[in-house]
Amino acid sequence: MIVDFTNLVQGQKQKSKIFAEPLASPDQVLAAIVLLKPVATQHELIRLGSDGDGGYLVPDDLDGVTACFSPGVFDNASFELDVATRYHIPCHMADHSVDQAPLAHDLFDFDKKFVGTTTSDDFMDFSDWVGEKTRDNPAGDLLLQMDIEGGEWDVLINADEALLKRFRTMVIEFHGLNRLFAAGFANLYRSVFSKLTKHHYVLHAHPNNAGGMGRYAGIAVPRVLEVTLHRKDRCQLTRGDLNFPHRLDQKNNRRARAIDLPKMWY
Repeated sequence: MIVDFTNLVQGQKQKSKIFAEPLASPDQVLAAIVLLKPVATQHELIRLGSDGDGGYLVPDDLDGVTACFSPGVFDNASFELDVATRYHIPCHMADHSVDQAPLAHDLFDFDKKFVGTTTSDDFMDFSDWVGEKTRDNPAGDLLLQMDIEGGEWDVLINADEALLKRFRTMVIEFHGLNRLFAAGFANLYRSVFSKLTKHHYVLHAHPNNAGGMGRYAGIAVPRVLEVTLHRKDRCQLTRGDLNFPHRLDQKNNRRARAIDLPKMWY
């Protein structure tokens, strides 16, 4: 169960009624947030996927990418369809909650499995999955689009650094981000963000407006945040302006009000 910190008094020091854990200090929360601050590079951002939910912004640097990995598909494969049709990149998808990919394409490959840190009847290990699908080209650059409803934290903290470095671009949807306000989660999340940004820059962040916001001690945190990362060896930092929302951003839930990225995040 996720703690809702929305109504906590600013600066209040108490334990959550749900987690028997003290709240993080504002400095702990900000130390995690600063790791996700986007930077400007020479790459223009483009949108792949459908309008609304299912579309993501990535840098226009896909030539030479040998495969896309997309754990967590459910009923929308519009991102993968754009990757396959526009760039002729094979797309490997996985999701145990559905029987097949929602769309068909010659470059689509689907496993009815959840992606995690172990292999069982319902799950397959993330590293094993990527290794198996790329054994014919173990050095090629990859693209990751991950939306696994909270499972991303375990997968990423356990992922090998060399594996993550293979992904030229990563688009990750982080869930339960408002748990940053709990001390233990703040430390975990900071560790994940540090790992991800060792070899990658954050280029874009977009709150999913279906998730709402959490607030505590003057800090606003989207509960669900889509983050685009790009490998540093592919980037040249520039002085370009960063605009949030980006002109290509769209509301995930068209019926709900838009959520802008709080200024402290950039």
